[in-house]
Amino acid sequence: MRVAVAADERTGVADAVVEELRRRGHEPILHGALSDGEPDAWAWASEAAARDVAEGRAEQGVVCCWTGTGASIAANKVTGVRAALCGDAPTAAGARRWNDANVLALSLRATSEAELAEILDAWFDALASEESADRANVAHLAEIERG
Repeated sequence: MRVAVAADERTGVADAVVEELRRRGHEPILHGALSDGEPDAWAWASEAAARDVAEGRAEQGVVCCWTGTGASIAANKVTGVRAALCGDAPTAAGARRWNDANVLALSLRATSEAELAEILDAWFDALASEESADRANVAHLAEIERG
């Protein structure tokens, strides 16, 4: 799977995310501080990764900044992106299942490598719910985006 990855600095688990994705057989598409020649500020880097997802160049995304909040906000400004800030595996599983989240936001400060592995396990193992109430909520997000 192609996964767009953005970080605003190479600290914390920034490099570990890329290594772990490759170890799992995914193809990371790198942005921000992870890529030469791109702006590394969280808003620009996260937007680039989110656009990869929204425009079909990547199936999923992972965006990172110090708290994860700014990266999540920036990614969610891109139409069609449902970014979720996840600090633990149950939150990641729920974001995928009930929200059909397609971009994972992580805190570079608070995420340990052990938590990273658990979060990625939960994220990639969970499938979007097919229950009508869950699908209706996700569909409503698209309605909100259209205004």
